[in-house]
Amino acid sequence: MVNEAPKNVNSPLVFIHGSGASSQIWEFQDEHFGGNAFPIDLPGHGKRPDTLPPEVNVLDYARVVNGIIFQELQLKTPIIAGNSLGGAIALAMGLEYASELSGLILIGTGARLRVLPSILEEAKTASVVTYRDWAACNVFDVMNRLHEIRLPTLIICGADDRLTPVKYSQYMHDHIAGSTLCIIPNAGHIVMRDQPERVNQAIDQWLAEQL
Repeated sequence: MVNEAPKNVNSPLVFIHGSGASSQIWEFQDEHFGGNAFPIDLPGHGKRPDTLPPEVNVLDYARVVNGIIFQELQLKTPIIAGNSLGGAIALAMGLEYASELSGLILIGTGARLRVLPSILEEAKTASVVTYRDWAACNVFDVMNRLHEIRLPTLIICGADDRLTPVKYSQYMHDHIAGSTLCIIPNAGHIVMRDQPERVNQAIDQWLAEQL
């Protein structure tokens, strides 16, 4: 059945940050959703020790996140929300662990994330972890698998996002059956910080529609 309603509309919201960031980027969502929000750090980011080799792919990240969610935090049927790399991880989880999830929220991301060579070069001089993030993004591509996603899905994009432009979100919306698309004006790639109230409102509305 396409887009079954979440098993629990109060499903925990797991927030996954993008390349080189940390869980702190979700501070406005953490405040708004309170005890139902679980922003996590990827390995080597924020307060989480690095447990990964120098080269990984998005599915490797998804497997680590799966462990954090279900073994460490012991959450049940969460909704996975992610920005950029975090959104790619959410997509990978939606494909690999669908039966354990209630939905996806894809924020400023895409089904394919090619990275400008200049960004990769700059990341090499920043840190091994940041370069690993961008390199994982650069080889990520699930454009031909989006039709497999059967979870309720909300897609959010800043109207002025240059890294993952609106056309990326539109493509996902066109290929994920029953998905909801929300374009936020006056916002860029980090839309959840540029327009936190509008993003939170979009999530609230979408959650209410799952009733």
